[in-house]
Amino acid sequence: MKIIIIGAGKVGSTLADFLSQEGHDITIIDNNDAAIHRASDTLDVMCIKGPGAVPSLLREAGAEEADLLLATTNMDEVNMLCALTAKRLGTKHTIARIRDVAYTDDLAALRKDLNIDTVINPEYSTAMEISRLLRFPAAANVETFFRGKVEMIGIKLKPTDSIVGHPLSDLFGKTKGILFSAAERDGEVIIPHGSFVPQAGDKLFVTGTPKDLYAYLRSLGRDLPKVGSVFIVGGSRVAHYLAKILLPMGVRVTLVESNEKHCRLLSESLPGALILHGDGTDHELLISEHFTNNDAFIALTGRDEDNLISAMYAQQQGLRKVVAKCSHENYASVVRAAGLDSIVAPKLVTVERILRLVRALQDKSGSIMTALYRIADTGAEAAEFILRDITPHLGEPLMNLPLRKGFLIAALLHEEKVVIPSGQTVLSAGDRVIVISHGKSLLAFKDIFED
Repeated sequence: MKIIIIGAGKVGSTLADFLSQEGHDITIIDNNDAAIHRASDTLDVMCIKGPGAVPSLLREAGAEEADLLLATTNMDEVNMLCALTAKRLGTKHTIARIRDVAYTDDLAALRKDLNIDTVINPEYSTAMEISRLLRFPAAANVETFFRGKVEMIGIKLKPTDSIVGHPLSDLFGKTKGILFSAAERDGEVIIPHGSFVPQAGDKLFVTGTPKDLYAYLRSLGRDLPKVGSVFIVGGSRVAHYLAKILLPMGVRVTLVESNEKHCRLLSESLPGALILHGDGTDHELLISEHFTNNDAFIALTGRDEDNLISAMYAQQQGLRKVVAKCSHENYASVVRAAGLDSIVAPKLVTVERILRLVRALQDKSGSIMTALYRIADTGAEAAEFILRDITPHLGEPLMNLPLRKGFLIAALLHEEKVVIPSGQTVLSAGDRVIVISHGKSLLAFKDIFED
């Protein structure tokens, strides 16, 4: 596909990197010299310097024949204008990054009036991801499928966990309604079979309904009480969206922000939250505000270093759930090794969604990709598809399917009922299916078959 990306910042450059690796023809437009030089030196893309909303530059980039335009600058209004102009020039599909809280209530009208096909809001998506983590405090990450009917959680195994040292085949019949979908060990992802033996330190990815996952975590003796209070450091957009999600759920929210003017704005827009003015990375302030009395600690400042240090301090103080925002993958891998597992990155949340949209636009085989998540920091992915009448191998038992190595069907939704598959399970048109892949990018559901 021919794709134009407006903005070579964190989100734009990360998208360009992933999409160029998948074989797409990428052109980046940015008005910043340093950003354009960096993209030109490090990415296999064409670069054009200038304002992305100018029709002549969009024509030079090929907007009249482009399949997709991604407007990812830091300014919402510029992104809207870029998408509108590109659409009028003939670009088939447009995606605009719109982050301001003021626009969130009118997004549907904006999309219609400006003819924008898709709106992405990395900060809101990140807040939603954090809210899911708070529902499963024992999990390092939580991904949602089938409109919330099925979730995949990642848990770090402890030496005392009953499954450590025993092959998964020993658990057959003892773990109702769940499937061990993947495991991460020493930086490598494994699609487990019955002979796989979990070890302490492994990160195990388990798929099932929320009810069955809660039951399984309870069987491991993991901490399950509901999160009733959170302490948030940093009044960023992510923090604002997260507070708006949590307050209607009855969760007590305390938010610390260092900018006094921004504190006043937060107090007006979040009347149910306790807003404090101060440095949330100051240990004395945290202690004076009794932050350890909260169930969860969320670090959401604009500096990754501050987020990670304050989160690790909170973890040392024994808070039940600690989450930190971090955009630098190198930093994230270091602190994960130190035991801080729940790290969120807005740019990666955005990349996952756009990769799904791009693959859905490419797929002409009859299946529809409706969700896509990266598993850990490896080439493994979990994707959700809707099957159609022309999908191959419908009505055949899974045990007879010619599945390629490195693929696993983890769950399906058949007539609104969740099914954890066995060898006798068959696929039908209209089913929603979760597929785990390792080392191979999934474009269409048919890619999992040998034939």
